[in-house]
Amino acid sequence: MALSKTIPIETGEEVRDRCLCFHTQRAARMLARRFDNAFLPFGITNQQFSMMMMLNNAGNPSIGQVADFLAMDRTTLTAALKALGRRGFVTIARDEDDRRSKRISLTAAGIKTLKSAVPVWRSEHALLESKLSGVDANRLRASLRAVG
Repeated sequence: MALSKTIPIETGEEVRDRCLCFHTQRAARMLARRFDNAFLPFGITNQQFSMMMMLNNAGNPSIGQVADFLAMDRTTLTAALKALGRRGFVTIARDEDDRRSKRISLTAAGIKTLKSAVPVWRSEHALLESKLSGVDANRLRASLRAVG
């Protein structure tokens, strides 16, 4: 028995045209692909760059703190951190004050990679902002922060 269409095509078009989640996810995938390509020479992805930059600025955070800041679930974050650990970019160690918690820190290799990648990020980011004609990038960032 064939399934009949129960939702009018207009509804599909409405969702396609108005859905903030759809448009945000689509833009996020395109941006991630752009920066993933820019970071290829360093052997890292955009997600890894963001994690490493957060670690650089946060000192020695717990996995929970990083997950909260990056709006990631702990399982996904742990898997991503293990990949960075295998590359020698981060260390994950038990918290000395709370053995149930783990602390993350950048290694010397992670810092070196991050330092090399930052100028490429700046250049790519400036190019991206220049292509957003008619868009106030600061206003866009503020609007995206308001979602959380």
